[in-house]
Amino acid sequence: MRILVLNGSPKRDVSDTMHITRALIEGMRDAAEQDVLTIHVIDQHIEYCTGCFSCMRNGGTCVHHDDMRVILESILQSDLLLLSFPLYCYGMPAPLKALMDRTLPLSSIAMQRVGDRYEHVGQADFSHLRYLMVCGCGFPNSTRNFEPAVAQFKLMFPSDHTIVTVPESPMFNAPEADEVTAPRLELVRRAGRQYAETGSIEPGLLAEIGSPMIPEDTYAAIVNGTMA
Repeated sequence: MRILVLNGSPKRDVSDTMHITRALIEGMRDAAEQDVLTIHVIDQHIEYCTGCFSCMRNGGTCVHHDDMRVILESILQSDLLLLSFPLYCYGMPAPLKALMDRTLPLSSIAMQRVGDRYEHVGQADFSHLRYLMVCGCGFPNSTRNFEPAVAQFKLMFPSDHTIVTVPESPMFNAPEADEVTAPRLELVRRAGRQYAETGSIEPGLLAEIGSPMIPEDTYAAIVNGTMA
């Protein structure tokens, strides 16, 4: 499987969330060989979309001449598009959002009704793509936290999507937390194997991965420096 990882964290490889993403891919590789390309979005030259819609009227040609042309080609050549990012203001970091805005050339200005909503008619064939979101955050709570990012991801990719969310993710960069992070990463690795073998992850396993690793109050006390 050809996997394109779009790492939205400005921290690149040392991102808290990338620990989760790497474990997931390791699990996929336990099941079968995977061809993985990782793009650190912060290192790309990506201009902001101006909303001129030239790309949607001119066969996908954007007015900007930057790295998005190659990125769009990589997306279309992949089997799985994996967005890995930390939660910023309840959504994705700005560099990744700018990239997603610039995927407009994949669609035309024409609209069609699909179920209870309208969608743009594609200018490119990306029907083969599956979509995976991995998102970590620094808060200890799983609820009333990830919902905006999850909703946006589902609207962008209404089918063939899988979502992994993990609170307390800064602990993955804390060696002293290995006692609780190592078992959690093993669960993520198991989820990767399951995804590679079946194309999905069991809801129960996703819920376990998305639960706090230590009690919420304990985590907040550690972060606040008030732990006795």
